[in-house]
Amino acid sequence: MPVIHTHVSTSLTQEQREHLKAAYGKAITAVPGKSEGWLMCPFEDNMPIYFAGDDSRSAAYVEVNVFGASVPKGAWEKLTEAIMTALNSEAGIPEDRTYIRYTATTDWGWNGSNF
Repeated sequence: MPVIHTHVSTSLTQEQREHLKAAYGKAITAVPGKSEGWLMCPFEDNMPIYFAGDDSRSAAYVEVNVFGASVPKGAWEKLTEAIMTALNSEAGIPEDRTYIRYTATTDWGWNGSNF
């Protein structure tokens, strides 16, 4: 039950979303027990994002949520590297204008009930 929710200030083509989704699918395996088979990837583009009071350059905010009580810090670090590399490569978003927020929670619903 991982979700990687990407908010970007630029436009994303279908091809860019596909490439990002594929990169995220590989990257999520850094989290023990997670795979692309359960990965959800919502994308929101063309969002006004001010970073340091400036919206003249592209920026991104990414939320990564996983089902579980905790995740090893090294897994988050691997995900940060992979997500930022993919965003820079596919959408030209600089790493110094990207924030990623990580959350692990045991409160997760699916298919009419909770895990």
